[in-house]
Amino acid sequence: MNISHQVLEDEQDTAGFHRFSHGLYIGGQWRQSADGREIQVVDPSTEAVIAAVPDATIEDAAAAVEAAARAADGWRTTAPRKRSEILRNCFELMTQRSETLATLISLENGKALRDARGEIAYAAEFFRWNAEEAVRITGEFGVAPSGTNRIVVDYEPIGICVLVTPWNFPAAMATRKIAPALAAGCTVILKPASETPLTAYALAALYQEAGVPPGVVNVLTTSNPGPVTAAMLADPRVRKLSFTGSTCVGRVLLAEAAKHVVSCSMELGGNAPFLVFDDADLDAAVDGAMVAKMRNAGEACTAANRIYVQSGVYDAFCESLARRMSALKIGAGTDAATECGPMITRKAVDKIDRLVNDAVVRGARVLCGGKAGSGTGYYYPPTVLCDVPAEAEMAHEEIFGPVAPISRFETEAEIIARANDTEYGLAAYIYTRDLARGMRVASRIEAGMIALNRGLMSDPAAPFGGVKQSGLGREGGQHHGIAEFMEAKYLAISI
Repeated sequence: MNISHQVLEDEQDTAGFHRFSHGLYIGGQWRQSADGREIQVVDPSTEAVIAAVPDATIEDAAAAVEAAARAADGWRTTAPRKRSEILRNCFELMTQRSETLATLISLENGKALRDARGEIAYAAEFFRWNAEEAVRITGEFGVAPSGTNRIVVDYEPIGICVLVTPWNFPAAMATRKIAPALAAGCTVILKPASETPLTAYALAALYQEAGVPPGVVNVLTTSNPGPVTAAMLADPRVRKLSFTGSTCVGRVLLAEAAKHVVSCSMELGGNAPFLVFDDADLDAAVDGAMVAKMRNAGEACTAANRIYVQSGVYDAFCESLARRMSALKIGAGTDAATECGPMITRKAVDKIDRLVNDAVVRGARVLCGGKAGSGTGYYYPPTVLCDVPAEAEMAHEEIFGPVAPISRFETEAEIIARANDTEYGLAAYIYTRDLARGMRVASRIEAGMIALNRGLMSDPAAPFGGVKQSGLGREGGQHHGIAEFMEAKYLAISI
């Protein structure tokens, strides 16, 4: 494998990049795939192949499950304090090497370096948070209503976990699953997205250095995710599937897991409404919209996908947002001056272009952007559309790009109904100076997470997840994240 960028060559010893050529990470060892095939990794800013990683087979998946099984008893019986210290080591190492890791993310994902730095800080925080939670897993004790016995409830590791993560946050989506699973005492197999595997392998080397025992974390990449994942779920030793990705893929995985009664956590798609009432602080609302829309260039499940603005401030909001969006600097993610990097693939650009063209045909007006570039790299310009009709496809489908569609509304009752008119329910944003209104509207919005007068909601200390077709379970939070990786065991004791 060859990575040409000098920053990686210069810093390979500090981030484990030299170990990529050793292949899949299984049982604490680096190995090639069973059939020797590889997956090419492309820099979306240049369309150049920058590396190749092993393409795992079903045989490799079986080896990963076996490695996780061999390590399971030792890890689940490791003292909570020891597990906590290892997780803290992971946090410290990620923090020390944040700039190199951020550069790697920008290189393979395309996101602006400033966003990549934010992702590494966020990703590392899951290790610090769960290091603190690992020593606070407690049970329950009580007396049966009959008075004949004591009720003791213990919480145990659920078992081997298969973790499937997406390309848009290659570090954070992995650590948000790995950290609580390890804190709970589980061993894991991570299958990162084939578009952005380099970060996962760099972090695997970091975990090894931090003291994570062989087999506790295993990482494999594959271009054949369906059969490979199905093979792992079919092994009776695998007891948990945690997936972040699209709702359509989540449904397929849920059906596969159901065949073997495997516990599932699903963080799926979103269609977040962003509501701006007449009494909102307009400057704050525009600032919040820039964060909610343009974090990771809009390639986020929590991104503001439908922006609704009340009539009294509609024109001013549209003008201000268009001015801010049109001023963003477009360029390669690794360029420190870049504010909007490329999309992940050409297919992603084509989808965005299709959604914009559909909205325009249906009556939307383009205030800035609105047309894909023709040069090298998977770029789409920051775009603002106003007067987007309810029947536009982008009102019902995730845009996953730097496009802000704005629609007008008149009343509170009207906008609550429109905000809830979707099968998704992951996130929502509300801007109003009236706290009573904000709380009232938030209580009626069908979403697992609400940001009130904020453009950002994600926090390792808060439960992340959605309702309806946006998923099952929660990640993060005081106990929610670890609870997903534990089983309750009830003990009845005679008095």
